[in-house]
Amino acid sequence: MAVSIRLSRGGAKKRPYYKIVVANATAPRDGKYLEQVGTYNPILAKDDENRVRLVEDRVRYWLGVGAQPTDRVARMLDKAGIKERAASVNPKKAEPGKKAKERAEEKAEKAREAEEAAAAAAAAPAAEATEETTEA
Repeated sequence: MAVSIRLSRGGAKKRPYYKIVVANATAPRDGKYLEQVGTYNPILAKDDENRVRLVEDRVRYWLGVGAQPTDRVARMLDKAGIKERAASVNPKKAEPGKKAKERAEEKAEKAREAEEAAAAAAAAPAAEATEETTEA
């Protein structure tokens, strides 16, 4: 039986309040849980001490018996100094997708063609003007 430490949502619409619970991984998000080990109130300011409250010894117990925290809970545990979380690095985060790259290449190609056409149009009247002066 896989056990996870995760958030269970409560509160009213647009006013979330979360319980930090230990639950079976297959249980519904807001369903039955084994134990409540803390609370999280995202409405409070980030520096407020009541924003995240944890029962530290119970969290350590569940981590010791193999419970896996979700990513969000792992961030909270790292900030509380309970469990170290390895920073994840996504080097492709800012890189545009394949379709966006194709569109950018097409746009650049059209701009290059327009520049060449403008340069050719500017060069053609200058060539005609030099021919007329040499004929006269």
